[in-house]
Amino acid sequence: MSTERPAPTDRAAADGHQQDGGGRCRARTVRGERCRNPAGPSGLCARHQRRLDEAAAGAATDAAGVPHGAETPADPFEPFLDWAEEALGFLRRRLTGEYRVDEFGHDPDLVEHVLAPMLRPLYRHWWRVETRGLEHVPDKGAALVVGNHAGTLPFDAMMVALAILDEHPARRTLRMLAADMAFSLPVVAHLARKSGNTLACPEDAERLLRAGELVGVWPEGYKGLGKPFSERYRLQRFGRGGFVEVALRTGAPIIPVAVVGSEEIYPMIGNLRRLARLLGVPYVPVTPTFPLLGPLGMVPLPSRWVIEFCPPIPTDGYGPDALLDPMAVFDLTDQVRDTIQQTIYRNLADRGGAFG
Repeated sequence: MSTERPAPTDRAAADGHQQDGGGRCRARTVRGERCRNPAGPSGLCARHQRRLDEAAAGAATDAAGVPHGAETPADPFEPFLDWAEEALGFLRRRLTGEYRVDEFGHDPDLVEHVLAPMLRPLYRHWWRVETRGLEHVPDKGAALVVGNHAGTLPFDAMMVALAILDEHPARRTLRMLAADMAFSLPVVAHLARKSGNTLACPEDAERLLRAGELVGVWPEGYKGLGKPFSERYRLQRFGRGGFVEVALRTGAPIIPVAVVGSEEIYPMIGNLRRLARLLGVPYVPVTPTFPLLGPLGMVPLPSRWVIEFCPPIPTDGYGPDALLDPMAVFDLTDQVRDTIQQTIYRNLADRGGAFG
């Protein structure tokens, strides 16, 4: 499989349409959510800046003697109009090229307006995710987030990334390292790049960390995703400690993250290994609902989730000799794994019933 990386791209710069604000609007929508539109020089998007100007003009009119009882009542269609205006703004930026794509293919505007909104109902309502320990994720600078991996499909990684994007004060993007197969599947490969993922190789991980990015890695890989339900919440091997070597080379702290809830969404009670070999995939799961119920069996079960970010483990004090010491790498790998495992056990006890 080819692992050729797309050439560096900046659509905004290429077309001469640089976004002035360089970030997201500081205002909130009528539902209390952070506005997802690009900010202008004032820190507000065009829509909220216009509303601010209208409010200032109304205040000036009141000061001139207009009675306060003459205010216009709230428009019941305002939430829909907000959504429509935001959607039209997104379409305009796609048509005019006023959006940025970095050298890895990451498209923050697409994530904000298309991909993240598709996942939010799962996060908020279906799995009712409770997120803890976000204070351990730095507001800026490099860090390596290392988590457990389970659930047949990688929803746990997506929920961790969404938790950081939506609930962390700095609304950071988690640049996840994905397996080769993710970049060989049609549609999935394109969306993986657009959402900020890149190939799980040391070179890409180091480049992102040296650029000050927040990087996510799931050392269990397919061994964790495809393990049977009877082995739920028992971590698989963390490989040879490649993520530790990357952290030691860059001096980035390691932030263990423990996910509880993903093991129950597709309880894997069997594996059609012959069919998996025929299709060239790691496994073909058999669950209580799939393939018995056909496409309906692909709907994940509504388990209750807890995601906890643990205190960071610093690596900048180890020195260059640590990379040459296999025992130092093994000990640090084991420390990260044990931290995640013990946090999982504690949160399982706190959560109670899987679907309660």
